[in-house]
Amino acid sequence: MPRSRTLATRICCPATLALLLPAAAVAAGPAIPTAPVARVAPVTDSYFGHQVTDPYRWMESEPKPEFLQYLHAQDDHARAVLASIPGREPLHQAISALDGLLPRISMLTVANGRRFYVKRAAGAQIGRLVMRDEHGIETVLVDPANLGTQGRHAEIDQFAPSQDGGLVAYGISTGGSENSVLHVVDSITRLDRPDVIDRAQFASVSWAPDGRHFFYTRLPVPVPGAPATAAYAHLHVFEHQLGDNPDHDRLILDTDHLPFPFRAQEAFAAIAATPGSPWLLATVSDGVSPEVALYTAPLTALGNPEIAWKQVANQADAVVGASVRGSRIDLLTHKDAPHLRIVETDLHAPAFAHARTVIAPGSGVLTDLALAADGLYLTRRDGAVMTLLRLRDGARIAETITLPFAGTIAPPEIDAGGLITDPGRPGADISLVSWVHPLVWLHYDAGSHAVTDTGIAPPFPRDLKPYQAIEIKVPAHDGTLIPLSIVSRRDLQRDGQRPVLIDGYGAYGISNDPAFNPTILPWLDHGGVFAVAHVRGGGEGGQAWHDGGRIATKMNTITDFITCAEAMISRHYTDSAHLAGTGTSAGGILIGGAITQRPELFRAALIRVGATNSTRGEFTAGGPANIPEFGSVTNQAQFPSLLRMDAFQHVRDHVAYPAVLLTGGADDPRVTVWEPGKMAARLQAATSSGRPVLLRIEFDAGHGIGSTRDQRDQETADEHAFLLWQMGEPGFQPAP
Repeated sequence: MPRSRTLATRICCPATLALLLPAAAVAAGPAIPTAPVARVAPVTDSYFGHQVTDPYRWMESEPKPEFLQYLHAQDDHARAVLASIPGREPLHQAISALDGLLPRISMLTVANGRRFYVKRAAGAQIGRLVMRDEHGIETVLVDPANLGTQGRHAEIDQFAPSQDGGLVAYGISTGGSENSVLHVVDSITRLDRPDVIDRAQFASVSWAPDGRHFFYTRLPVPVPGAPATAAYAHLHVFEHQLGDNPDHDRLILDTDHLPFPFRAQEAFAAIAATPGSPWLLATVSDGVSPEVALYTAPLTALGNPEIAWKQVANQADAVVGASVRGSRIDLLTHKDAPHLRIVETDLHAPAFAHARTVIAPGSGVLTDLALAADGLYLTRRDGAVMTLLRLRDGARIAETITLPFAGTIAPPEIDAGGLITDPGRPGADISLVSWVHPLVWLHYDAGSHAVTDTGIAPPFPRDLKPYQAIEIKVPAHDGTLIPLSIVSRRDLQRDGQRPVLIDGYGAYGISNDPAFNPTILPWLDHGGVFAVAHVRGGGEGGQAWHDGGRIATKMNTITDFITCAEAMISRHYTDSAHLAGTGTSAGGILIGGAITQRPELFRAALIRVGATNSTRGEFTAGGPANIPEFGSVTNQAQFPSLLRMDAFQHVRDHVAYPAVLLTGGADDPRVTVWEPGKMAARLQAATSSGRPVLLRIEFDAGHGIGSTRDQRDQETADEHAFLLWQMGEPGFQPAP
């Protein structure tokens, strides 16, 4: 349920709706149709003597016609209400115009001196696969615009160039489903080879040095009638020789019968070959935890009937990142180091227990590492700002590389950017971004020590000086200081009644890092404030921060968010009549918990493809992989925590809940669409506030990955118009 793509699934009786003024008085407005009423058919489960009743279990049997009819009726109703909000269309036009000003660059990687990335051109709907040579000349390799089917758009969801850059394996999926199909394109002729491999959602393609074969991970063949939880079980890692039938590819790793010990309900595996290295590296994870097990074998072992793997690190070694150059491997680990450290060992005789510490833990949190020909590059987090460092070969102390502005270097799980090196070449590519500065791709030249803009991302054509971001810390209930980012116009008047939208996530150890989004500017120009609560469960404070918001400590994620929301009031930005909260994906636990624990604190809420039914989550396709993050109802010690974080189970009848807009994707493989479906039905039936509860569904989209620009812009316009309407902002209220 994370917002980003990784190796595994990590990703989580209604009345007629009335148009409301900020004081909750009903205004005379256009007639709005009644929200659809969901059928109630209670099912009661018993967990260790505790009875849990679910009135809408029948929705989990989707895609039966009754549930699809319910989704369409809810979506029709929601869009009718949203379209009737005055000011919504001008807001959409402003959002769309801003979002169309710049190209969007994502998934950049390098091979043999060439850069490859997905580029959504300014004004375009979907990104194309682009190759940029050393002279800055771009060549479009794949354009998915004509690859969709009736009513379902196609997008590039992954790619991997061969080590010489001559071929690129890329994945295409439709409708945001992430059901990727691999293809191979020649970067010179721009023609596809005949190789086509389906069931490649988590392919993690890595090419062998000869450029004639690659390793990839493949999902099992679907079995009719199998439970949803079987979708990601029994993953296999294959070796594919170009031109061969993929159904005859050689099996390298079977996650059901790994040749080394690994403890997890499900295992996700991949094999990588690094340019210039004679070693293979096998990575195995449980699907969502950042810690991985690593094993190695010489490339020459591929000629043997069986490969003898040597352990580099096991799960208990707490390795969360690795980089290889030749026979050297550097590991990023939080073992005995909550702020992380980097150790080095040799793949000829790897031994984590005797690995040499090359970067000791310090005051900041180490977040990423990458080996280049001239040494080790690494990033360190200090609050919302990251530092780039280089440890030259033979040096004992890392040097700081000065960057053009204070910002964030996106971690590797974020598609937009990162720290990119080629182990055979000196220097590094770095993406840098802040709340009020668009992402730029920089190159550090190891010879001249100069940091230059690559020009891949052009400057934003609008003046951003009127906007500011400030960083504060707010004490939580236990005294822990929670970082809070606050973005606004510089001329904002803190009159205690500004529209405030506060966001939070807090899961998987993923940090909610600064990022520039031009579509937030109209919100700020309306006098609004955008805030981000860096709650526990994320990675902002290292491993201890993650552990402080998972399973038994998950309530910290919710209470930290509530504390930050209260701080926006106590610091005179807003009041409860102008305060809205939002959470996406696993952030649904956060916002769902916040509005069920403190419904009077928020005027409105956005639950975006949100995980809101935690006691049922493990029975979805990605559910088993998420057990290490949230727990299991089959575990007596973990069940009480799961029940506490289940927002659906904490909705109570006759409570005045905030206005709520829920979104879902019909093809969502991470948070199955019945979760927002059930939560919407329960809130509509329970709330006594008279405020709207709407369910907006995208039927040509999934978790948001691969959505078109217009889909994103329309959704943002609906969300912001909904909030401004509910907060009583002029221009968004119905005629009396």
